[in-house]
Amino acid sequence: MAFLSLLIVGLIFGTGIAVSGMANPAKVLNFFDVAGTWDPSLAFVMGGALTVAFIGYRIVLRRHGPVFDDRFHLPATRRIDRALVGGSALFGVGWGISGFCPGGAVPALGLLEPDALIFVLAMLAGILLARQLRRMGGA
Repeated sequence: MAFLSLLIVGLIFGTGIAVSGMANPAKVLNFFDVAGTWDPSLAFVMGGALTVAFIGYRIVLRRHGPVFDDRFHLPATRRIDRALVGGSALFGVGWGISGFCPGGAVPALGLLEPDALIFVLAMLAGILLARQLRRMGGA
């Protein structure tokens, strides 16, 4: 049942990403081009997502626990540290250069977008590198 739930949620999320244009790197890059061909429509997508998340968290966190796990997995700290700022900056630079974020790239794979495959492979390589550096004590 948990797998079916994850599949349904993933399909809804991926469909929303594809319909909103977040899987189209040209649309995303136009959103960032405020001095040129700026496309503000993604601001409404992000605003809608923030609204749904804000309300959803308020409702879900009132429950005693999640349906398919023993506890909620929330961040243990609210501290803003070097790793958080650096990771956020790296995410933003990658998104601005490629037009993809992980949430848009994975559904774009389903749309057979070749650039999405390159992005996802690079993202996975970065994840593996970061884990290796953390094990070595470098991060």
